[in-house]
Amino acid sequence: MSTRTERIRRAGMPYLLLVPALVLELIVHIAPMVTGIVMAFKDLTQEYIRNWGSAPWAGLGNFRIAVDFDAPVGEALLRSFGITCAFTVLAVGLAWLLGVTAAILMQDAFRGRAALRALFLTPYALPVYAAVITWSFLLQREGGLVNHVLHDQLGLVDEPPFWLVGDNSFLALVVVSVWRTWPFAFLMLTAALQNIPRDVYEASALDGAGIWRQIRHVTLPALRPVNMVLLLVLFLWTFNDFNVPFVLFGKSAPESADLISLHIYQSSFATWDFGAGSAMSVLLLLFLLVVTACYLLLTRERSRPRGR
Repeated sequence: MSTRTERIRRAGMPYLLLVPALVLELIVHIAPMVTGIVMAFKDLTQEYIRNWGSAPWAGLGNFRIAVDFDAPVGEALLRSFGITCAFTVLAVGLAWLLGVTAAILMQDAFRGRAALRALFLTPYALPVYAAVITWSFLLQREGGLVNHVLHDQLGLVDEPPFWLVGDNSFLALVVVSVWRTWPFAFLMLTAALQNIPRDVYEASALDGAGIWRQIRHVTLPALRPVNMVLLLVLFLWTFNDFNVPFVLFGKSAPESADLISLHIYQSSFATWDFGAGSAMSVLLLLFLLVVTACYLLLTRERSRPRGR
């Protein structure tokens, strides 16, 4: 074998090994995404569902309907978007706060730490459907464990509240989402804390720094690179989460917990207007891309050394 052929073989081998992953990515993600974008420009209703390629082109009509906030469709989408933003801020903020608190408390060795860490990771290890179905039973008005404790045992409420309907459904959704996601934050931050030298804490303690000053001036700055990635991942997971609200509330969520992912599902499969639903999905994708790009640019500027 010539030297040139050997060089080509060695240079092409890494790309050849990537081919199976690229093919799977194309089949699983790229092709459905491109199909959804094409569907957004078609007047795709129930009449054309068996042969969606023959549906007439709608141009930007579906997008105009989605962003017409004076009309019922656009107004409902805007309200769902606002609910999703509020839900994401609360869920991500609480999940990160619980994760960083637990990671700091578990940093020092003590008896039973390994068992406690394993217990903390249980919500993340459980299948999402099994976990959320269990929560739906716990939150039942009659016979649910939550109301049994709040009403029957502690007497904190006069009547057992509804958790899966009405305004309380938003609070229930936040609680379940935080319970599902905070162990991931705990896992990531626990791993990051292992890279902080103990000498730094000992030196700060000799300088008179207490626990709170150590957390503020040592721990949190050292966790900044991990937090940049962690918050972005939690935001993307939470903002377009479909499994938790769908399993918790069913096909139709209460108005106070009408997340945009479930709203798009309803707009597509309840009215059989897949063109409008696809247009909403494309708008959601564009929003997430813009937010991600802005976040990455902002964090890169903050992490850049001064004077450059």
